[in-house]
Amino acid sequence: MTESILVQTHENWTEITLNRPDRLNSFNDEMHLALRSALEKARDSGARAILLTGAGRGFCAGQDLGDRDPSKMTTPPDLGATVRTYYAPLVRLIRSLEFPVVCAVNGVAAGAGANLALACDVVLAAQSAKFIQSFSKVGLIPDTGGSWHLPRLLGEARAKGLAFTAQPLPAQQAEDWGLIWKALPDDDLMTEARTMTARFANGPTLGLGLSKAAIQASATDTLDDHLDLEAEYMKTCGESADYAEGVSAFLQKRAPAFKGA
Repeated sequence: MTESILVQTHENWTEITLNRPDRLNSFNDEMHLALRSALEKARDSGARAILLTGAGRGFCAGQDLGDRDPSKMTTPPDLGATVRTYYAPLVRLIRSLEFPVVCAVNGVAAGAGANLALACDVVLAAQSAKFIQSFSKVGLIPDTGGSWHLPRLLGEARAKGLAFTAQPLPAQQAEDWGLIWKALPDDDLMTEARTMTARFANGPTLGLGLSKAAIQASATDTLDDHLDLEAEYMKTCGESADYAEGVSAFLQKRAPAFKGA
């Protein structure tokens, strides 16, 4: 049986590949659990960054609808339970990781696959890739955090337009609109994604992790509360070995050797 998730461990970062290419890496229960386990193992083993990508010609086509065929079911599926059991915990896990998660979208990212990418911290995409909020084609809403991320990244008008029409959004337009960080030539995608992930892993990951937490908290904080949070996080950073190393390296005109602490 083919493994639904491939994991490649580097010195201080982990590359995770969705590996159901014959199904455009669409999710079944087994792949959900395997991905969650891989993310948790990377976290618990001391990884300082993660790269997430897909095998074959697509990144992820969302839910495998073969598992949701009404003709093979006696009652309607409880999709709320599916979200609570699988998709919501996955988004929460990625957002809670205290280091950068880079996503390399190597092809089509549709439905939950598109929104899985948006849950990551930095999204790179091949020029041939497309992001599709395909939920309306089957009478659903954007899940996997999509209805939360889209209006914050794009504004209400564009979020509703993508959700209602299920119109494919090309990678370059996704970059131009601010949905992702960068669109790249297909042949350059994985080289740049791996280089970036390794650079993050060798960087000041305590500060990067707290930057991630602060930016995410800004969605619900008041300005006053957020200024207090910034002061708290700056105190933590200022007491870290990475800050001392960074300042020393700057003054000594050398490359810093960050430890993530």
